[in-house]
Amino acid sequence: MKSNLGKRMTIINPASNYGTVTIVGVGLIGASLGLALKKAGVVTKVLGVGRSKENLDQALKMGAIDGVVDLVEATKQSDVIVLCVPVAQMRAAFEVMEPHLESRTMITDAGSTKGDVILAAKEVLGKKACQFVPAHPIAGGAQHGASAARADLFQGKQTIICPLQENSPEDTALITGFWESAGSAVKKIGVVQHDAIYAAVSHLPHILSYALMASVVNSEDADQKLGHVGAGFKDFTRIAASSPEMWRDICLGNRAAILKELDQYLLIVNHMRKLIAENDGAGLEKLFNKASKARQDLDASE
Repeated sequence: MKSNLGKRMTIINPASNYGTVTIVGVGLIGASLGLALKKAGVVTKVLGVGRSKENLDQALKMGAIDGVVDLVEATKQSDVIVLCVPVAQMRAAFEVMEPHLESRTMITDAGSTKGDVILAAKEVLGKKACQFVPAHPIAGGAQHGASAARADLFQGKQTIICPLQENSPEDTALITGFWESAGSAVKKIGVVQHDAIYAAVSHLPHILSYALMASVVNSEDADQKLGHVGAGFKDFTRIAASSPEMWRDICLGNRAAILKELDQYLLIVNHMRKLIAENDGAGLEKLFNKASKARQDLDASE
């Protein structure tokens, strides 16, 4: 489908202003994005759409959004729409937007999985899928909701974009500039690569954090154990305070890649169990040394 960049550029100048931006889902990511864009002075107006009156009210109060509308009205008014809802809700959002989506409007998202979201966009939007440039800001925190939002959330953090074949270079550049305006350093990778990488370095760690917390809480002496936790336990389980709804959807949306990483992790855990059971101190130390060096190298590279 031919790009509508000329029509968009009468309203959106990537160097200065992205016009009317609608953020669908004004939790931590959505409200922080609104704050960042307004602080950068690159928007005319930011509208909010969402299910949570508490989040919408908080986003209005803190100045992350200028008004609240429904998704139909937002689609008609907007130059850029950003989907910051759990990934399982994005298909429904596309279905609401599609009949009202004008050629001047661009869509991007903040979902942690890309394959499922892109499939939904192509199936629902059809030829209009060229107006969707998928993205994943690598930013967040253990707390969720608009009350935890801050304007510098994306500062110095990566945002991954996974352009579609249908996206024109101009539209990809426009959305790249949009995320850069929020403070992100934008990097492009393919969708399969994205979902494989983040299954390992983001999705699996969250699952393990939830699992450890659940294991302790479900034990008979949970209160006694939790009364003696130290910094290590708190550091490891910090992300278990993240949104359960969001992480449920991520696990199901990227399940093939996550299952592959879980299987690999279980091989290591079972090997460690065997070493402990066999009182193999040398084997444990060798494994720990390799992991420790890798972690130190990671710190040194930052």
